[in-house]
Amino acid sequence: MRSYKGFFRPRDPRKYKGNPKNIVYRSRWELKLMMYLDSHRDILEWGSEEIIIPYRSPLDGRIHRYFPDFYVKRKNLKGQVSCLLIEVKPAGQVKRPVLQETVSKKYVRTVATYVVNQAKWKAAESYCKDRNWEFKIMTEKELGIK
Repeated sequence: MRSYKGFFRPRDPRKYKGNPKNIVYRSRWELKLMMYLDSHRDILEWGSEEIIIPYRSPLDGRIHRYFPDFYVKRKNLKGQVSCLLIEVKPAGQVKRPVLQETVSKKYVRTVATYVVNQAKWKAAESYCKDRNWEFKIMTEKELGIK
């Protein structure tokens, strides 16, 4: 299977908030979104993992740092400007795991990933609410990738 990790080179580096020579994508979903953000005229600026949000992990009770996948500043059809944070995740990591009778290591990892993601996303929602921004989780479904 082909790896979908690499460096993205923007056509319009002025729109990128951060170092435009160090934009890393970790999936084809992130790459597709980067290409859209870089080329769409209503995207005024964007960044990838440029914002740090502290959150408390439910696994160890300690404060950790969350780097949402994307920061986006956009203009809507009425010319109004808004900002949002976007997290790109497989749909399987967004849904609550189904309770299983047999607890395997894989199931424990799945549950741990889910509860940590929930803590991160709750912190991101609070961060966005304080700034009058929006927080959005995008899966392969919203990105049109199977």
